[in-house]
Amino acid sequence: LVLSCTVFFPAVRAFYLSFTRFEYDLTQAPEWVGFANLQRLWVDSLFWQTLRNTLLYLIGVVPILVMVPLGLAILVNQKLRGIRWFRVAYYTPVVISMVVAGIAWKWLYASNGLLNQLLKLTGLSTSGVPWLTHPSWAIFSVMVVTIWKGLGYYMVIYLAGLQSIPADLYEAAAIDGSDGFKKHWDITIPLMRPYLALVAVISAISATKVFEEVFIMTQGGPRNSSKTIVYYLYEQAFQNLEMSYACAIGLVMFLLILGLSVVRLLVSDRQSVVS
Repeated sequence: LVLSCTVFFPAVRAFYLSFTRFEYDLTQAPEWVGFANLQRLWVDSLFWQTLRNTLLYLIGVVPILVMVPLGLAILVNQKLRGIRWFRVAYYTPVVISMVVAGIAWKWLYASNGLLNQLLKLTGLSTSGVPWLTHPSWAIFSVMVVTIWKGLGYYMVIYLAGLQSIPADLYEAAAIDGSDGFKKHWDITIPLMRPYLALVAVISAISATKVFEEVFIMTQGGPRNSSKTIVYYLYEQAFQNLEMSYACAIGLVMFLLILGLSVVRLLVSDRQSVVS
């Protein structure tokens, strides 16, 4: 009953509205227009730009969130005194509210913020870098915040997988001459493939739905250079009150995320058969 009220009915309603005209005067009943909203999407250059920005976000964020947390998990999986404090330190960004994190990073990226002050002090830049105010820098600056926020979360997933690997395998590998980094290449990475696939799909879906960072730090600017598909949906629905068009955008996003989810299921099934 709860899922029906909060998930299924809104999803079906949004699917229906994507084929209607329901905008401006939201007190009027939706008018059926068929594929008109999807045809409008097809010729909407701003929609294609936001879709490209979203795909760029995927390419820039997902590989880093797949590999770097694995390295962190290997580091904090060592049996050293005080290692739990490092685990807590790496995980701290996860529990920080994105609103707080976004405001803090926006201050760091400011023209007179800490990052530009450090660049000026070290002589790397005399005028600083327009992190959030230049089209070439904005989306990559926002990506850094997403990566910083997600490292600890995916590290914990990998850490759970690492702790399930028997220590005997590493001892046997050491006898055969596989030690140091080579043991991770020979043992860790092959046994961690299910976790690598899981993190890849989860991070890809999260990157596809990114919104808070963009809303807080750039508002999609400058010149729509950091505007993602979810932010464009929000803009159409709640600023322009074009609910039906926003639902059509949501339908495209749903199909994109559904495709990623199907890939995840296929990978899981294939790994289950192999194992």
